[in-house]
Amino acid sequence: MSQDFGREKRLLTPRQFKAVFDSPSAKVPGKNVLLLARQNDLDHPRLGLVIGKKSVKLSVERNRLKRVIRTSFRLNQDSLAGWDIVVVARKGIADQENAELAQHFGKLWKRLARNKQTVESPPPVGKSDGHHA
Repeated sequence: MSQDFGREKRLLTPRQFKAVFDSPSAKVPGKNVLLLARQNDLDHPRLGLVIGKKSVKLSVERNRLKRVIRTSFRLNQDSLAGWDIVVVARKGIADQENAELAQHFGKLWKRLARNKQTVESPPPVGKSDGHHA
């Protein structure tokens, strides 16, 4: 998968965001952040960012966060194929340094990727060992 972040890798319309908010198949809480994800039946993930003025006052900080999160997403998107992901920033996220944020998001993507395996192949119900009750 190419490491770019073209239009097809973004959630662009309010409707696309709403779909994830209304019925996320996975939630990954992190430090001052929440990832909501929903399966998208595509061969690539899509990312949407919600970083409001209320949680991050300064535009330079909001832009820095977006840049760091997008870069992290680009580098990890291979393991995230098939997800629509909305990152919701909370108060205090801007206090983290870039390296710390990148590391944190690296872990969040991994947790989400693990989550996908459990959504796709739930554990078998009841063990079949060949014996009948």
